[in-house]
Amino acid sequence: MDNLLSIITFTPALAALILAVFLRGDDEAAQRNAKWLALIATSATFLLSLILLFEFDPANTGFQFVEESPWVFGLTYKMGVDGISVLFVLLTTFLMPITIGACWTVEHRVKDYMIAFLVLETLMLGVFCALDMVLFYLFFEAGLIPMFLIIGIWGGANRIYAAFKFFLYTLLGSLLMLVAMIAMYVDAGTTDIPTLLNHQFSTGTIELFGFHIIGGLQVLLWLAFFASFAVKMPMWPVHTWLPDAHVQAPTAGSVVLAAILLKMGGYGFLRFSLPMFPVASDILAPLVFWMSAIAIVYTSLVALVQEDMKKLIAYSSVAHMGYVTMGIFAANQQGVDGAIFQMLSHGFISGALFLCVGVIYDRMHTREIDAYGGLVNRMPAYALIFMLFTMANVGLPGTSGFIGEFLTLVGIFQANTLVALVATSGVILSAGYALWLYRRVVFGDLIKESLKTISDITPRERALFAPLVAMTILLGVYPSLVTDIIGPSVADLLTQYSAAVEAFVPDTMHAATGHGG
Repeated sequence: MDNLLSIITFTPALAALILAVFLRGDDEAAQRNAKWLALIATSATFLLSLILLFEFDPANTGFQFVEESPWVFGLTYKMGVDGISVLFVLLTTFLMPITIGACWTVEHRVKDYMIAFLVLETLMLGVFCALDMVLFYLFFEAGLIPMFLIIGIWGGANRIYAAFKFFLYTLLGSLLMLVAMIAMYVDAGTTDIPTLLNHQFSTGTIELFGFHIIGGLQVLLWLAFFASFAVKMPMWPVHTWLPDAHVQAPTAGSVVLAAILLKMGGYGFLRFSLPMFPVASDILAPLVFWMSAIAIVYTSLVALVQEDMKKLIAYSSVAHMGYVTMGIFAANQQGVDGAIFQMLSHGFISGALFLCVGVIYDRMHTREIDAYGGLVNRMPAYALIFMLFTMANVGLPGTSGFIGEFLTLVGIFQANTLVALVATSGVILSAGYALWLYRRVVFGDLIKESLKTISDITPRERALFAPLVAMTILLGVYPSLVTDIIGPSVADLLTQYSAAVEAFVPDTMHAATGHGG
């Protein structure tokens, strides 16, 4: 099918346009029509993306389904996917119908709410498909706007503060990336990502403000991109916007934020930092390792003392993203495979955990852990589903959470044993906060009067959880569904990375870094 990627990317935007132009009123019928149109559009987008998956050739490590046409101001509209990006497209299209289904109880400005999510889906898909640097930046930055509105309009009591904090953190980080992109265009003379992947940016030592910077232009560019992607993931210590955003965001907003938006940072490292600035990545890998290790331990300890369920799961997300950044910059097959797997797995698991919080919030209108207890007596089906995703979040063998953490830890162990030792403690800490949360919410006697009439999950809610349960277990027992697709592209990326690092660093100096590329 010609222009398949553009059709997939812009189908949700077309549905948003139809909603905006043709749907009038805010009565019950109009609200229902808005929800159904959004659900049909996101479901159609997912079905189209399955064509992409079935026709994708994993053995081909280049970009596939490439579309290219002239754009405005001499720029080029160019889209394409490889083994690294194709599964992120699938993750996005898979989760969006579930997200729309989670919006079914919303009654305030429903049409606008659906439009925001449909536009957001188009912008997220654009990030993963863009093969032009300017196009990537436009999609990457524009995604802030609908998420800002989702938090700021439909969020909790402190939503304005959380929305602006989210917006300013991510925008300021990305401004440095914009400066770096301009410098890359000046140096390479193009904004074409496949061409830039083969361009050798200068690694000669340069002097800046009296400091001699080894790695030259590559290091400066790497740091600028790092500022943007580290905030997006988010990494410690620029993670503080995430708990506030999650606590104030509506349930569907939290699902998208945790499951898809955070992955843009990891994807950016894989698309830009590692292949375009390999020497800088090798030089600065220890910095990333220790930032990630601190994130895993620190945010896990912070999660242990939370009283709000959403905040606990938000800090858990920061810890799990620490494994991702470690795996990427370990720069070996297990590490990068594990990082991508962890991002995909975290999309299913964290999205499901926020849905679990949303289920009981819809009934009780509080997220305070102390407000619950003994739910297994009234909500056995809910307790079972919540237990599955709690175990997956901990990394129980047989779930997708185990595969991602195990592979990243194997990868980091080959690169830096001490960091691997510190990171492994996060597995124990995650069991601590996750099981502590589950025990206090689900187990115990049902003594609170307000909980004695609470109802179990509805058929609609079961339908939302079913695909997430299926994917969490399927990838846990059959991980090659993912690794077979990403493996060849990752191997090709690492071959070029190693060649660039070896050409720059003498063997004796390379061994002294303690980081095997």
